Amino acid sequence: VQLQASGGGLVQAGGFLRLSCAASGLTFSRYNMGWFRQAPGKEREFVAVVRWSGDTTYLADSVKGRFTISRDDAKNTVYLQMNSLKPEDTAVYYCAASTDYTLHAYLYKYWGQGTQVTVSS
Repeated sequence: VQLQASGGGLVQAGGFLRLSCAASGLTFSRYNMGWFRQAPGKEREFVAVVRWSGDTTYLADSVKGRFTISRDDAKNTVYLQMNSLKPEDTAVYYCAASTDYTLHAYLYKYWGQGTQVTVSS
């Protein structure tokens, strides 16, 4: 199983980025897909999750109203659209796959390698 995250970069505060995570080696449509992030010196934290069916999402309070998670099962890809970015969004962002619809990292079986997002003030 491979989860390949991409789309990170350097952006000014107020800007936007779209992260992608391409999955292979698993039956993508059966997995709930999540995004997590980890800032320097901090623990990994939940950002967003989309249900396997694509009809339900849940986002952390810190990103609600600014971030959107979606999936395209035809492309085995999950997306994280990030708008109105803030310096505190700076982190390495990871995608992950779970058979549970959950915000708990320990329940995610497969993880991508991470993509760096840096927001300058």
